[in-house]
Amino acid sequence: MIAFVGLLIGIIIGIVWKVNIPDKFSPYMSVAILACLDSVFGAIRASLSKNFQPDIFISGFFGNAALAAGLAYLGDRLGIPIYIAAVIVFGGRIFDNFAIVRRLLIEKAKSH
Repeated sequence: MIAFVGLLIGIIIGIVWKVNIPDKFSPYMSVAILACLDSVFGAIRASLSKNFQPDIFISGFFGNAALAAGLAYLGDRLGIPIYIAAVIVFGGRIFDNFAIVRRLLIEKAKSH
């Protein structure tokens, strides 16, 4: 639930504050945001499975974002679009976690 509240707070802050990111940073930010969303959906899944650990979530949230952005930057410097691979991997993980969350919520609704 903490992850969901954090996601809502982040969305509200993003809507209220108009932050303009230069175009040259957009590949890095997009990969970092996907990494953060992956962590959030993983946390929601873990919360529904009753094995959420805040320290794992926080370290994964910031660690995955930094690693993804760093790899995208490194790929950019080498002339290799590594960020595309990160988008595919994180996108797949987000959809997998969403599918599991959906199943857990449906099972929970059926049991009540």
